[in-house]
Amino acid sequence: MATTILSPEGATAATAALGSLIRGHRLRIGLTQRELADLSTISVRAIRDLEKGKAQRPRTDTVRLISDALRLGPRARTALEDAVRRGGVRHLPLERSAPPVPLHPLIERRAEAAVITEELRSGAERLITVVGLSGVGKTRLALEAASRLHDAGLPVLWHTAPGAVADCLPADEDPAAAPAADCAGFLHGDGPSDTVPPALTALLGDRAALLVLDGADTGRLDFQRLGRLLRELPGLRLLVTADTPWNVPGERLFLLAPLEAPAPTGAARPDAPATRFFLDRLRRVRPDIVPDDRALTDIAWVCHRLDGHPLALAAAASWLTVCDLPTLRGIVESDPAPLLDHLADGRSGSHLRESVGRTLAGLPAGHRSLITELCAAGRDEFLLEDVVRLTGLPLPHCGRTVRDLLVGGVIRSSTDGGRSAFRVLCVVRALASATACAPTAGAPAPAGTAAA
Repeated sequence: MATTILSPEGATAATAALGSLIRGHRLRIGLTQRELADLSTISVRAIRDLEKGKAQRPRTDTVRLISDALRLGPRARTALEDAVRRGGVRHLPLERSAPPVPLHPLIERRAEAAVITEELRSGAERLITVVGLSGVGKTRLALEAASRLHDAGLPVLWHTAPGAVADCLPADEDPAAAPAADCAGFLHGDGPSDTVPPALTALLGDRAALLVLDGADTGRLDFQRLGRLLRELPGLRLLVTADTPWNVPGERLFLLAPLEAPAPTGAARPDAPATRFFLDRLRRVRPDIVPDDRALTDIAWVCHRLDGHPLALAAAASWLTVCDLPTLRGIVESDPAPLLDHLADGRSGSHLRESVGRTLAGLPAGHRSLITELCAAGRDEFLLEDVVRLTGLPLPHCGRTVRDLLVGGVIRSSTDGGRSAFRVLCVVRALASATACAPTAGAPAPAGTAAA
């Protein structure tokens, strides 16, 4: 067999590709590095160096012993040998890596999931960023879309950002965890080189795959590296969930609003999305409560008052362990702020309060001033002309302001009155006085703010 002399760059690519393959096969069959070392009679340190791509010129006998220990078939053995023989591999076997398992069933959002799934599956969009206020259901929507794409044959690489609240159960020893972390690290600027890690190129090649960055801080992502990643991995699609858009060319911004919660006029609608969500939570905490007409009227009112925000509804439902529906409705009517703390898990309430506070603090001073005035006005809804009147600024500027607030998730569209109106979310109004909603001391107010 002819021997190929590799350049230093080729040798690095070869060992990186080899390490990625060995690690993937080892995790697939559930072996630890120690167990693989025992089976192959190779030291644990050698196994570790191989998987990290640190081994220089791995011997053919070493690869053979590892292949025997992993019980690889002919094609997989050939892939390992090719990874050593060449500086890269075009088409390597890729496990059909699955997304994590969601903790809760999907309530509504099927239309949104269908749109995202089709756009990513067809390749019409290669970067979709789902934005919305914390707790609105971005992760659950991403899990549904990823699951559908996985069923369609796409491997899913899932990465949850450090500190993000994971609404799912990650798989143990997920073989895609390492390459997903590598992709996330590369996009965050990790490493001294802007070159896509050879292991990723070897693993993915030009095959279709989905990378999910859940809870990403888009301000830390490197657009130049994104371009390189998409060029060198032409089959890769990205689905990002974040509080703010990336604002880069080619980004498909997907604004996720709270669940529909129509005004409770006339007969209550048990099929309204927010009502269905609340009923699902009610069944878990108080299965003894029968959703009769009176109960549905109270639930519809609570859902509308809380603007259909899923995490706020889940927190409010948890209070039914210590009160009844009429009492809950009365609390929501008088002061909904205490209900934002989930009784079963205080961390959920704290996360909502802190995240809303961060969102409000991150708004420009003029936007915060406008939110303050809208909250002080005491009206449930406002129109674009109200923004013009309150700020005294030109219509185009006010239009951009309203769009910014929609993208930030602090307001939502309302069609209850049959016109294009907007509502400041209840969770924002409830926390406005205790967060950075008020303008920072010394910050200039927008022109015309004081105009009535």
